[in-house]
Amino acid sequence: MKISIIIPTLNEELTIEKTLDAISRLVNVDEIVIVDGGSTDKTIEKIENYEEIKDTKLIRIGQANRGKQLHEGTKNAKGDVFWFIHADTRPKQGSGSEIKRYMKYSEVVGGNFEIIFSGKSRWARFLTWLYPQLLSMGLVYGDSAFFVRRETYEEIGGFREYPLFEDVDLYKRLRKRGRFVHIKMPVTTSSRRFENRSFIWTFAKWSIRQGLYWLGVPPKFLGKTYKQIR
Repeated sequence: MKISIIIPTLNEELTIEKTLDAISRLVNVDEIVIVDGGSTDKTIEKIENYEEIKDTKLIRIGQANRGKQLHEGTKNAKGDVFWFIHADTRPKQGSGSEIKRYMKYSEVVGGNFEIIFSGKSRWARFLTWLYPQLLSMGLVYGDSAFFVRRETYEEIGGFREYPLFEDVDLYKRLRKRGRFVHIKMPVTTSSRRFENRSFIWTFAKWSIRQGLYWLGVPPKFLGKTYKQIR
């Protein structure tokens, strides 16, 4: 069973090296596919420095649309399992082994990990507490490092070209096909989107968009009001 990590990037010069450092230490990963959406900083330069360290492939599509970037990554991946990791999310050693342990069961179509938000602020601690509560409500997000069986991913059509909530949409469709497991091993993700700005206002806007999505407002429409701040 081969695992392909797929990472979408857009101006990630401040975090991509740390993420790739963490991934390069994993022993159960067979390749890394990075799909850039048109970075204008040093992201590409930093990625190219890693291409000789591990089986890393860089794809440039020039369009900042996370759903499209992730789906394009699967087209260029060879693995039996797709592991989707955000550019500011770092998995721990042993994560790949846990994926293989669960994916050997045919009824398992995919899964995710627990999340720890980096930083010592009270907001980072709040988000770390909040995400398990969201999970109990059936809300699962891409920060938690989704992994999906390739066969199932292709059967359901994969990620749709959504600029946001592409992860929630995929999760809903995956659950109809089989068991989606939650691994109690944490990945660490950045709380930067809430730093240096009003947490309450940023969180409120996120909550409003989430509510509108569940009321049926198309993600492509919501994406027009969404500013990329990762």
